[in-house]
Amino acid sequence: MTPKKCPESQKSPDVALLLKSKSRRSPQELEPEAKKLRAQGPVSSRKCQSCCLLAELSSLQIPPRSSSIIRDLYQHKLGKANWPSLQQGLQKSFLHSLASYRVFQKAAPFDRRTTSLAWHPTHPSTLAVGSKGGDIMIWNFGIKDKPIFIKGIGAGGSITGLKFSHLNSNQFFASSMEGTTRLQDFKGNTLRVYTSSNSCKVWFCSLDVSAKSQMVVTGDNVGHVILLHTDGKQLWNLRLHKKKVAHVALNPCCDWLLATASVDQTVKIWDLRQIKGKTSFLYSLPHRHAVNADGARLLTTDQNNEIRVYSASQWDSPLSLISHPHRHFQHLTPIKATWHPRHNLIVVGRYPDPNLKSCVPYELRTIDVFDGSLGKMMCQLYDPGYSGITSLNEFNPMGDTLASAMGYHILIWRQEEARS
Repeated sequence: MTPKKCPESQKSPDVALLLKSKSRRSPQELEPEAKKLRAQGPVSSRKCQSCCLLAELSSLQIPPRSSSIIRDLYQHKLGKANWPSLQQGLQKSFLHSLASYRVFQKAAPFDRRTTSLAWHPTHPSTLAVGSKGGDIMIWNFGIKDKPIFIKGIGAGGSITGLKFSHLNSNQFFASSMEGTTRLQDFKGNTLRVYTSSNSCKVWFCSLDVSAKSQMVVTGDNVGHVILLHTDGKQLWNLRLHKKKVAHVALNPCCDWLLATASVDQTVKIWDLRQIKGKTSFLYSLPHRHAVNADGARLLTTDQNNEIRVYSASQWDSPLSLISHPHRHFQHLTPIKATWHPRHNLIVVGRYPDPNLKSCVPYELRTIDVFDGSLGKMMCQLYDPGYSGITSLNEFNPMGDTLASAMGYHILIWRQEEARS
């Protein structure tokens, strides 16, 4: 657990990147629950108190879900409703369902904090989680079998990136402070080493893989970015930043577009077909702190109190600036915002900062959900049984299950089934 008071390091902030490609109760019934901030719900075999806070619930003006979605789909089929309005209706319905999300499974397999998390692209109940000690757990929480545990080297082995293979459902890619970027199977066997620093002074900090273009990209702690084919052939190795490349992201919609982020406080957009050196970027987006990105739009999260949304049509100016507390702390995995895979929603963990004017007494360490277009808080998830800071939060590809990394713990959130 995070101590109540602990000096924070003065380490310069870095940048992280990610690219974006059922409840049946009415608002009037949900509002008292939001005010009380308490509800009973199961966690494994025991009961705990859990709650979901809905921000400005009454302003959503959502009709009962049982009729609105069917009506919207029917109107769209008749050509009387356009696709954006249908998407908006589906998103509002999903936000209603978040009122009944509870932590229904948990795991604490590591002796060091969680540093990386990735969902399987085709198995919606399977995820990979990496730790600061290099341990990796492959967890299918939909079955009773014991999770697969791959032991790391301990100190100095921190897993910095995880991606499942789209070509083989029993393989995954991993980058680590051990000094390698590699392909492994679920038994822990190393099938291919893509990069190896052979030096304790150089390690790999970021990873992304494109199934469409069959590319692997990884960044190191001294500013180099390396692009390889999935067969292991290196295409280029260039120093694109002055300092550590904290994140790399291949655009899932445009296979030649790459985004990189560094502790030199810049996010850069690159055309893979034209990269010749660190000055050949398409756009450079200066930040005061660290950043994350996700989809055809770029989502950035600094390591202080700002979230930004950029559009490919206007890289030089962010569409949204969201004030949000998630400052850097030496013993905390950097907080990263992510997109919901099916809705225009941003999910991010909160680390209350008493130095901000917006901070209120006894502010909770919630998981916050924002509208990606409006920058408006739509919902907050909170479980009193797990009140730590959730650094990593990501929905599975189906968009119905949320995984959170809170220190040593991995939490699985899902909609509570209706009781008879």
